[in-house]
Amino acid sequence: MGRCSLIIDPICAGHDYPRHPESNTRLVNAISGIPKDIPRLNSKPAILADIERVHDPHYLSRLERRCAATTTVSWMDPDTYITRHSFDAALHAAGAAIAAVERSRNGEHCFALVRPPGHHADYDRAMGFCLINNVAIAAKKALDTVDKVAIVDWDVHHGNGTQNCFYGTDRVLYCSVHQEYIFPYSGSVYEIGAGEGRGYTINAPLQSGSTIADYYYVFSEIFVPVIERFSPDVMIISAGQDLLYDDPLGMMRIRPKDLEILTRIIARAADVPLALVLEGGYSPSHGAAVHHIFAALTSEDGEINDPGLPSEKTHKLVLWLKTANCLS
Repeated sequence: MGRCSLIIDPICAGHDYPRHPESNTRLVNAISGIPKDIPRLNSKPAILADIERVHDPHYLSRLERRCAATTTVSWMDPDTYITRHSFDAALHAAGAAIAAVERSRNGEHCFALVRPPGHHADYDRAMGFCLINNVAIAAKKALDTVDKVAIVDWDVHHGNGTQNCFYGTDRVLYCSVHQEYIFPYSGSVYEIGAGEGRGYTINAPLQSGSTIADYYYVFSEIFVPVIERFSPDVMIISAGQDLLYDDPLGMMRIRPKDLEILTRIIARAADVPLALVLEGGYSPSHGAAVHHIFAALTSEDGEINDPGLPSEKTHKLVLWLKTANCLS
């Protein structure tokens, strides 16, 4: 059995607007799938010095003031709300991501099931339900003590904020698989990094209706060999379960048990414990998916069965990525 832990922070519940998809109800749903024997931990808030490695200090000050001035709910953009408690919740979510990475460095898988999510948050703006970029903050912090960090983002939406943060460095490998032609309308195959980071950003946009056969093909043919060659010291998963078949914000056909397959694939490729950080996921089956993720984390020797053939479009995508990736 693999060593595994979970971070849940009650402060995150203060960021809540029940009429919004990204409400605390979705976290309660996700938590329902956690096995009873998984140790549950709290987190400390991230300090501003760590957050400012990723975000503009002026933006953070503005966000803090806006939250303090909010009595019920306010909006950073048409999609992204805040409450009086949102800034504290965001600090604790980022702190949980940092703690998850630290625990992975100490030899155990750790899942930070906290919110608000982060992968759309950019240098100086909130975006797509996200206030600050939890995964980017944790990765930047890790680079103080390690050489290389890999991030796999399986959220149905492209993690534009995370990609932008590391687009010019060869110390962070960013791999995203996402549904094409949806928010935030980025993440094309031509976005591959710049300067020293050229080739260290890999985007695999899949057509709507893609199944585990398509995801498995991208992971096994592209992500696994690239991660193995990169040989990261830290492996982070931006774990957005809105790729599930019943999620209202995506149009993929992934089943809860399929998340067990994807988790096992990444764990074996990285050969280091995983740090997972919650991104999206709004469906009734979110709890079941979380249960299967933990099944992979706690039984590392489980089988991975080939799920069959991908679509012709996915096959062509993988062929293109193989020719374009300079890490090959």
